[in-house]
Amino acid sequence: MIIRSALATLALLLATAATSPAEQKMRASVTVDAARNEALLERLVKQNSGTLNLPGVTAVGEMMRGELAALGFDVKWIDMRATGRAGHIVATHIGNGRGRRILLIGHLDTVFEPSSPFTGFRREGSRAIGPGVGDDKGGLVVIVAALRAMKAAGTLKDADIKVVLTGDEERAGTPQDAARRDLIEAGKWADVALEYENVATENGTDYATVARRGSLTWEIVANGKTGHSSGVFGSTLGYGAIYELARILDTFRRELPEKNLTYNVGVMAGGTPAAMDAAGLVATGTGKPNIVASDAVARGDLRALTPEQEARIRGRMQEIVGQHLPGTQATIAFFEGYPTMPPTNANRALLGELNRVNRDLGLPEMPEYDPSRRGAADSSFVAADAVTMGGLGASGGNSHADGEWVDLASLPRQALRSAALISRLAARPRTVQSLKR
Repeated sequence: MIIRSALATLALLLATAATSPAEQKMRASVTVDAARNEALLERLVKQNSGTLNLPGVTAVGEMMRGELAALGFDVKWIDMRATGRAGHIVATHIGNGRGRRILLIGHLDTVFEPSSPFTGFRREGSRAIGPGVGDDKGGLVVIVAALRAMKAAGTLKDADIKVVLTGDEERAGTPQDAARRDLIEAGKWADVALEYENVATENGTDYATVARRGSLTWEIVANGKTGHSSGVFGSTLGYGAIYELARILDTFRRELPEKNLTYNVGVMAGGTPAAMDAAGLVATGTGKPNIVASDAVARGDLRALTPEQEARIRGRMQEIVGQHLPGTQATIAFFEGYPTMPPTNANRALLGELNRVNRDLGLPEMPEYDPSRRGAADSSFVAADAVTMGGLGASGGNSHADGEWVDLASLPRQALRSAALISRLAARPRTVQSLKR
């Protein structure tokens, strides 16, 4: 134990020697501000901001406006009621105009609507528990804490930074091109985009996210001839709509599997008649055992890692749907969703920059996380235009479920990593070895 303690002390001394005076001030800032940042987390979590709670999302936006404005950001509220959602925060800090442009991404909303029984905020040891505490209110606190640390260290004043906090990450408004217009524009402005969903943590190790799979929704509608079941499979009636839908889904199961690809069936129904509601959430079917079904419907999602993989699988799904059983017809439709965020050399180089920061600060290096184990996020909308890394928020668990929690010790650690990384990137001239794709 004594040897281990001595080694830890030596590692800290070496790390301190490797950091600049500014980064030492950042470390001091996140330590001194720990209670202040935890208090901000509590205020954010106590305000319900389920995506469809428009006044609640607006209230969280106002809290974040105050934090960012105090740091010298020009903060704008982008009203999104035309899309059925509250709105977004777009905050801009104008530096000297010479360094890399940095975009920070988070979201104001949670999956917990006011009707959820999971409410409040409580501490249990080093954990904070509450709705949205990690996804993404812990991420919002990491952003604010990192920017405060930069201000304390004097590195914020020259940095060109935008912060975009969407109000509908969990359930995007429609049409999507309007709902994500401001985020996409910010991505085109930026050289580097950092997204503050939960950091992936396993067995005490923090992982970095340099790729995320996209996500889109598909719907299959199958039709067949109806009549007495004694005629099923015959030349007059054929197989009916339910058998046609079953054929399609089972062929998907057997023929489509490959690495980094999933295609879930979330809801389905068959009968005479059967239909899906406009939102794609409720499928209904009626009928009798002795009637051949006239209709069958199913909805699911498709997750792929690259645009090429997504396009290829969509084409194969359409081919499978088109191979009808006798007496049936079927169609498949695809609906807009999250684009892919494929792994790139530039994203991995950005992770290399983060790990240099980790080494210099005496923090553990962060391996690359398996993209098939992460969900889609807003960072995917900017990944085609800016070098992107995600999952820089707080560490925790039970995301989207009762008992969602974060490790409070992860807030200063993640804030310090970000403050140092952003400061180093923002100090590099855009015209030299630019990271822009």
